[in-house]
Amino acid sequence: MLILSALIIYLCASKKAMAKLFSVGFWETVARLILRNKIGILLSIAVATLFFGLQWEKMRFTYTEANLLPDDHEVNIKYNDFIKTFGEEGNLIVIGIKDSSLFTIENLNAWNSLSDSFKNYNEVETVISISDLQKLVKNETKKQFDLKPFIKDSISSVLQLESLQKQLFELYPFYDNFLFNKDTKTIRSAIYLDKEIVNTSARKDFISDKLIPKIEAFENTYNLDVRVSGMPYIRTLNSQNIIDEIGTFIIAALIVTSLIFFFFFRSFRATVISIIVVLIGVMWTFGIIGLLEYEITVLTALIPPLIIVIGIPNCIFLINKYQHEVQKHGNKAKSLQRVITKIGNATLMTNVTTASGFATFIITDSKLLTEFGTVASLSILAIFILCLLIIPIIYSFMPMPKDKHLEHLNKRWINAFVDWMERMVKHRKITIYITSLILLIASIIGMYQIKISGSLIEDMPQKADFFKDIRFFEEEFNGIMPLEIMINTKHKKGVMKLATLKRMGELEDLIIEIPELSKPISVVSLVKYSKQAYYNGNPKYYQLPTSQENSFILSYVKNSSSNVDLLKNFVDSTGQYARITTFMKDIGTDKMERIEENLQDKIKKIFPEDQYEVTLTGKAYLFEKGTKYLVNNLILSLSLAILLISIFMAYMFRSFRMIIVSLIPNLIPLLITAGLMGYLDVPIKPSTILVFSIAFGISVDDTIHFLAKYRQELQANHWKIRKSVYAALRETGVSMFYTSIVLFFGFSVFIISNFGGTVALGALVSATLLFAMLANLLLLPSLLLSLERSIANKEVLKEPNFRIIPVEDKKAE
Repeated sequence: MLILSALIIYLCASKKAMAKLFSVGFWETVARLILRNKIGILLSIAVATLFFGLQWEKMRFTYTEANLLPDDHEVNIKYNDFIKTFGEEGNLIVIGIKDSSLFTIENLNAWNSLSDSFKNYNEVETVISISDLQKLVKNETKKQFDLKPFIKDSISSVLQLESLQKQLFELYPFYDNFLFNKDTKTIRSAIYLDKEIVNTSARKDFISDKLIPKIEAFENTYNLDVRVSGMPYIRTLNSQNIIDEIGTFIIAALIVTSLIFFFFFRSFRATVISIIVVLIGVMWTFGIIGLLEYEITVLTALIPPLIIVIGIPNCIFLINKYQHEVQKHGNKAKSLQRVITKIGNATLMTNVTTASGFATFIITDSKLLTEFGTVASLSILAIFILCLLIIPIIYSFMPMPKDKHLEHLNKRWINAFVDWMERMVKHRKITIYITSLILLIASIIGMYQIKISGSLIEDMPQKADFFKDIRFFEEEFNGIMPLEIMINTKHKKGVMKLATLKRMGELEDLIIEIPELSKPISVVSLVKYSKQAYYNGNPKYYQLPTSQENSFILSYVKNSSSNVDLLKNFVDSTGQYARITTFMKDIGTDKMERIEENLQDKIKKIFPEDQYEVTLTGKAYLFEKGTKYLVNNLILSLSLAILLISIFMAYMFRSFRMIIVSLIPNLIPLLITAGLMGYLDVPIKPSTILVFSIAFGISVDDTIHFLAKYRQELQANHWKIRKSVYAALRETGVSMFYTSIVLFFGFSVFIISNFGGTVALGALVSATLLFAMLANLLLLPSLLLSLERSIANKEVLKEPNFRIIPVEDKKAE
């Protein structure tokens, strides 16, 4: 990547290097090298493909959530501090049942046996179920609390079953909303995985090969619907969905783009050649991922089908030009040479601008987006090289195209489409401007309605069973996404001071009042439970002790070794740090920010900064902050893409006015898409944030093709702008239409995804590219005609620094 970056910087800085790269002589040399060394090049491609194929074994699928923040970000640092103090917090799997038939002797014993069976696995740290529940019992003789189980072996009578229900749902609020919901009688068990395997493949193996089969067997035997959730379970099934969709996307992209390609060219030969090229490109993409040792995430999984979608237009340009040349003079060698010299330059520039749109993600400092941008930009440049090398070489070994293969060049409907565009530009410029202005105003209004979403689960497959289970646990237990609050008392054993416990209790009271958060769990709950036990289990004493009660109740706690195990989950070994754990519903960033403000205000009031340091953290909080970080970086990323392409336009045309003219047709579609997101309630999130840079990098290709041809026509027509605009429109309109249709339907394949973010990405990029095509075919030529006098000055008439399309192209035609 550093070599590539250095090369780009060098080329941008060196006018001679740029001029040489884009000169006709350079591409003539390239054409000779390709056509004279055909066997050697094909062997080299085969060796490179084999090399990339060997890198596949280094590929691995992600086993963690997407961390959207840089490693040195303050929120990340605080989260890592929490992990060091209390260990991995995303290791909880919950299984639950909401069914009155569970409360029979046979079914409840079977449920407890199922939960207990997971204790036998090395991957499991501990299991807490109804059968594990123990009540604190006051031992006055030893001045301590003893732990006695609710269930001693198994339930053997109806009376025992009824007693258990009464104790759970009426007498012991400590366990309420953790292992049961007393209002709906929903029961669940908590399975804590070994923290060492949570982010490894062992987690996937345990869930896929052990957990799920056991639960399915239980469901079949007892006809009970078991719900399963928790971050390790969600992440495993979500990752499996990503893996399953890669193949689906690749096949769908191949089928859709191939059908469109065949519809345009009516040639099996051309279609098969294109498929071979893009499949090699896909193999190289997987090889690049393996070579760089990146994980396959929900974003990098999109790149292989993207390469198919982006590679097919390259094939269209090259094959279309080859057939045009064959139709003109019937000389195969000359046709192949001209394909490279004339289209090589244009396809290089369009692929560089497309790669630039993806490469802007590299500067975000987000590992997820940096990896996506790196692999995508390198893969796009790779597919350009493959197209330029393979297509001319394969055609050099094949017979000349037959007349039936060239029939598509004279299709009436295409000519009718071009005629319509020309009429619109000639006679309906005011209509085009008014329509563009109305769309622009409506889009700006829609943009103000865009929301930001920082949800961990919003993009997950909503039809999947595990997603339905997420909603089930949200409804029954107010969420499954952990939100952690870490309290640093700044003194050893400072947590167990009554003043600290009371402050924590005040904060917990606020959490309980927030409907999007579950009942909190902390040492405060344990101390309340201790007071209840001291008063012989009376539930009305489930509260913090008074100053007078505190000393003798805590003396019971200290004498009770069994309580040490309970305490270690809520307090660190030094007694300096405490945690409050709550679980959050799937809410948007706006609600999350309001909740955060409420919590922070309360924290400032009850925890003096000189005595305490209180930190909000957890997976949900981390993801919400990451989303906000990406939104801020979106502006930077898109601005860089616009700047890079503006520099290129300035260098190509040497005119500030031409930069403005070229940017307008590409920025308006982005604004329209942003407006649509507001009206359709599609939020800004990590998936949809990609739309703008990707679409801009691709859509500007049409602008480059049109303006390059326009610049050439200006010279050929003695700087007559009107004649040059119409000639450029007719010449490039067909190719722009072909490639835009391929891109539109190619990106549309992502709509079949089970992931909401991928669906939104596909639909939004497709819509943006469609708007961009119309803007480049209608608005861009209209602007050139309207600004005829302003543009046709000496500044524009200067010789360009380099030509994308060679001058002799006009003579040849």
